[in-house]
Amino acid sequence: MAAHSELTPAEAADRLAIRELFDAYAHCADRRDAEGQKALFTADTRFAVYMDGQGSEPTYVLEGLEALTPVFADLNRYEATTHFNGQSTIALEADRATGESYCLAHHLWTEGDTRKLMVASLRYLDTFVKIDGAWLFAERELYVDWTETRPSPTP
Repeated sequence: MAAHSELTPAEAADRLAIRELFDAYAHCADRRDAEGQKALFTADTRFAVYMDGQGSEPTYVLEGLEALTPVFADLNRYEATTHFNGQSTIALEADRATGESYCLAHHLWTEGDTRKLMVASLRYLDTFVKIDGAWLFAERELYVDWTETRPSPTP
């Protein structure tokens, strides 16, 4: 992780914009805004999911913006989700950047008469590009580090 003694205003603005991109992704997921989520990606994006964590083969790899539609729509099977973003690192190089971010994702649903909560510890390894002044995901790798599923009392 790089130490920053001094940031230029442009670098600070880019770092903030990328952090807002992480947060917009989580917000759209929790609001079931699949079109808003897709708008955060480049047209030729690559999205890979590793359900068995780092060091495993990808569970699936999606190429292109429209391939994201069913994945984002799949969140509709949950009654509610909350994605809580944690720490992140970003390495900037002109109009490209790479980063790693952490997220605790909470998924709530009812199975039979039992309400359940699944918490997943997620890490994203990202490649970003700046196009027409806006940062977008060019590549996103989602790693599921661990999950826990348990009954959740009804409110």
